Amino acid sequence: MAKKEGVKKLFDNIAPDYDKLNHILSLNIDKGWRKKAVRNLVDTQEPLKVLDVACGTGDFTIEIAKKVADGSQVIGVDISEGMMAVGREKIQKAGVCAELSVADCEDLPYADNTFDRISVGFGVRNFEHLELGLSQMYRVLAPGGKLVILELSVPSNAFIRWCYKLYFLKILPAIGGMISGDRGAYEYLPASVLRFPAPDKFISMLKSAGFATVEHTPLTLGICRMYVAKK
Repeated sequence: MAKKEGVKKLFDNIAPDYDKLNHILSLNIDKGWRKKAVRNLVDTQEPLKVLDVACGTGDFTIEIAKKVADGSQVIGVDISEGMMAVGREKIQKAGVCAELSVADCEDLPYADNTFDRISVGFGVRNFEHLELGLSQMYRVLAPGGKLVILELSVPSNAFIRWCYKLYFLKILPAIGGMISGDRGAYEYLPASVLRFPAPDKFISMLKSAGFATVEHTPLTLGICRMYVAKK
């Protein structure tokens, strides 16, 4: 099975419990990371056209929709219909204006230079072909536009890294498996973080995709990193 199909099946399976587990296992720190990223993304009072890639259950999509100016358009795309079904209910409950559509991040169904802003929250590590996904986002981003990526990472401090790996590789799969009934999914998630390129290599990949400038900010001792790339 291709990675893409495996990821789709995995997230479809854990969709009903994903939000609850995500906030429990991250101790709700992920909410602060998203707010910081949204402030970077929505940096104007002018209407924006925003694409939230790998939107999952729509947490990032909703936060963006709350902050953009009237007249903006916010679209979330993901390959997991199960995750977006949860997201659509959340969007309706939140009373924001946003739409979610099934789409492959490596073959985005939009014309060149369509969006003013693109966001990805904890999703790029799930791309089957990372370079292709980055080039697609570059293609549909308008000149002068901004891409903001949040992604989990391995802390550089040795002691923090040891604690992090203990939690991520032992405790998280046990709790996630017990609650969701799918331990394998919660073994895949930390493994995908450990396999993700180091910051310097990922920055190089963004520049190779065409982005003119890339800034990188470690958050919470490097557990998460925010990348801001401009076209």
